Amino acid sequence: MTTPPEPAPSERARTPRDVRRWRGHLADERAEAAAYRDLARRRTGEEREILLALAEAERRHEQHWLDLLGDDAGAPLRGDWRTRSLGWLARRFGGVFVLALAQRAEARSEYDDDVDATAAMAADERIHEEVVRGLATRGRNRMSGTFRAAVFGANDGLVSNLALVLGIGATGASTTTVLLSGVTGLLAGALSMGAGEYVSVRSQRELLEASSPSPLASAALPDLDVEANELALVYRARGMSAPDAEAHAAEVLATYTSATEIAPALTAEETETHGTAWGAAWSSFCFFASGAIIPVLPYLLGLEGMTAVLTSALLVGIALLVTGATVGLLSGTPPVSRALRQLAIGWGAAAVTYALGLVFDVTVT
Repeated sequence: MTTPPEPAPSERARTPRDVRRWRGHLADERAEAAAYRDLARRRTGEEREILLALAEAERRHEQHWLDLLGDDAGAPLRGDWRTRSLGWLARRFGGVFVLALAQRAEARSEYDDDVDATAAMAADERIHEEVVRGLATRGRNRMSGTFRAAVFGANDGLVSNLALVLGIGATGASTTTVLLSGVTGLLAGALSMGAGEYVSVRSQRELLEASSPSPLASAALPDLDVEANELALVYRARGMSAPDAEAHAAEVLATYTSATEIAPALTAEETETHGTAWGAAWSSFCFFASGAIIPVLPYLLGLEGMTAVLTSALLVGIALLVTGATVGLLSGTPPVSRALRQLAIGWGAAAVTYALGLVFDVTVT
């Protein structure tokens, strides 16, 4: 037996519960449209147009609920606290962090299960999520290198120095010894991170520069034997097929000027992406140190014994939750699960070293 379709809202008696729900949807749509307009004010060009188009779509959804409510629309309500928070952040910041929150807000749409929302509205919300995801991805790509270094460096400092401090503290070492070990671990780790990043970036740039064509080769172009066209071998060596290489080489020789290059050198985008070796080294040093100082703070403040251990673990736990939640928000994934994952990994590593310290319980004076 076929189940009869749900009657349209206009075909059934509205209940106070329906009115409350519709007014809630109306408030959320208004808040989301305002958030997109606020974000658009901080953008130019295509991104601004996209955000304004999203705001217009939310206005259409707003009109749907106004039509249903009629005289019951009443005074405007406040939207869901998460939607209001999104609007507050959009008015004051407007970066990729806010776009990531907007992406999650679109993913929470209840229209798929709401009999009073149209199929088109539910489809709109799903597409809106993908639109915002695309805008957020642009920002994530721009900040991916710096963000990776920040999260990796700070998290490494938090976990490694907490493990060091707790491991040595568990052996029965004096507070002074634990403090000196923590400071030494901070400096050693930060210097190691900085040196490693310097070598990594410098080596990468040297590899890219080694792949750029020599100016001497470009200067030799006017004297090439056009019939032999050995320039085609250059392009074949760089991955072109033989016919494409022959055609491209002939085009280069036919349009040669004093500014012609065999192949483009290192682009400005590549230079910006990899940055300077010293800048990367200094950033890594600072990121690691900012995390590694936290486990040492209780000892710097004069705490001792188990009080210092628990305070250090608590402070690091809070920092791990914050970094994990931030990663979750920026990546468009659940922040709570990412925060708890970060906490479990950090505390797990520290617990292992603390247990080893208890095994080798040797009082140091």
